[in-house]
Amino acid sequence: AEFNAEEKDLLESISALKAAVTVLSKHHSSMLQVPRTHMMGVAATVQNLMQRHASLLAGVLTPSERRVATAFVQAPQDYF
Repeated sequence: AEFNAEEKDLLESISALKAAVTVLSKHHSSMLQVPRTHMMGVAATVQNLMQRHASLLAGVLTPSERRVATAFVQAPQDYF
């Protein structure tokens, strides 16, 4: 139970950080220049982890967070 609570907190933190990066990138795009290869690697990792841990994430990610993650995987360049 403690592990699940900690995992949920960490995943919520990741979502909050991602949202912050999205907001900052829209206002300060020159500050967040990420090489395309890194961006594609992050997207591939997110996709892999979401598929591999779908059952764990089902109870943690809200539908809107899942949509954001899926949109990121499909078009990571829109987020950086």
